[in-house]
Amino acid sequence: MKTIAVIDGGTRPNGNTAILTDQVIEGLSVAKILLRDYTVFPIIDMRHDSGGFKKREDDYHTIIDQILPHKILIFSTPIYWYSMSGLMKNFVDRWSHSLRDSDYPDFKAQMAKKTAYVIAVGGDNPHVKGLPMIQQFQHIFDFMGIEFGGYIIGVGNKPKDILEDKKALFAAAQLKNKLIYS
Repeated sequence: MKTIAVIDGGTRPNGNTAILTDQVIEGLSVAKILLRDYTVFPIIDMRHDSGGFKKREDDYHTIIDQILPHKILIFSTPIYWYSMSGLMKNFVDRWSHSLRDSDYPDFKAQMAKKTAYVIAVGGDNPHVKGLPMIQQFQHIFDFMGIEFGGYIIGVGNKPKDILEDKKALFAAAQLKNKLIYS
């Protein structure tokens, strides 16, 4: 069984975030979930309705079923407007449904057994302006009981810019070594 799942929130193949993430996972056995290849509808908040959430006819449960068996989750997202991509946000927002879904009665307990990492790339001073997004992930992980293993923020705007960010590439090599021995 693979112990690592990458949840890729990028909208373009071979974008800077994907390149940096690939530096981390190259040679490792991982399940890579490209959110752009799935349909995940935005949440319709029905937490307080007597009937609760309604089933949605999309691919959300398919993705959840793919990530639940894994011990380590890597959330890979470009920094769009100083936050995670819309694809990633829709996916995470839907966790509210899973927390009350009889098909996943122990969703939060299962997620609490995981360690998560965030890999993000942005072009507008991301080491400063991307930090609120990292804090957002920290709050999400804290709420779910997920251990936050760390993050990498890279600098890149145009295609392949990330290959010039030596600090991010070094951090990727360090994370890869950590994952190999975890």
